[in-house]
Amino acid sequence: MGRVFEKRKHKMFARYNKMSKAFTKIGKEIAIAVKAGGGDPDGNSRLRAIIANAKALNMPKVNIDAAISRATSKQDKDFEEVVYEGKGPHGVVMVIETATDNPTRTVANLRSYFNKKGGQLMVSGSLDFMFDRKGIFRIPNNNINLEELELELIDYGMEEMEDDGEGHIAISVPFTEFGSMQKALEDRKFEITNAELQRIPTTTIELSEEQEHEVHLLLDLIEDDDDITNVWTNIK
Repeated sequence: MGRVFEKRKHKMFARYNKMSKAFTKIGKEIAIAVKAGGGDPDGNSRLRAIIANAKALNMPKVNIDAAISRATSKQDKDFEEVVYEGKGPHGVVMVIETATDNPTRTVANLRSYFNKKGGQLMVSGSLDFMFDRKGIFRIPNNNINLEELELELIDYGMEEMEDDGEGHIAISVPFTEFGSMQKALEDRKFEITNAELQRIPTTTIELSEEQEHEVHLLLDLIEDDDDITNVWTNIK
């Protein structure tokens, strides 16, 4: 009985820790969005997208409002977005997105992680070209005619559209068309349940199970760092 209880407690702690980290990440993204475009969601499309993502993660409205309030009143630290690039074990390419109030600390931590696990932090711009940056939107699939919607959205940069099998339609656009597509969906009164920028590798690398385990030891170190918001790799 005790062992079962401990396992449940461990799962609950892991779930809470994951949720806590997700909320922290959203809070930083809100701070950056408010700094760039103000605290009114009606006039700040980036902030509207982040709020939609926060709601999809079941972040309470009071937490969202508090994060906006802190950012507006400048109680939050001054976060900035910095992108780092590195090579992990077995030639795996990594692009690491951060939201940090201290880039010196962040780069020092990243360098130590790579050194510990047989990788190398690279010069900025040396690996990012190996990824295409895409905007991905998800809207509820309420019996939508996909062909008609595709015709409506193709002028706003839509590249691909598909049913994700989980009750949503996923729409991808080039990074440069993110704002255009967001406005097009909002103008048509679609509920955007998730909107994010992803880095899609142009080519991938296939690893053995043992090699993948080695890479994930490094990824675990990186992703546990509070300054990290996203890590993208070219693993198949």
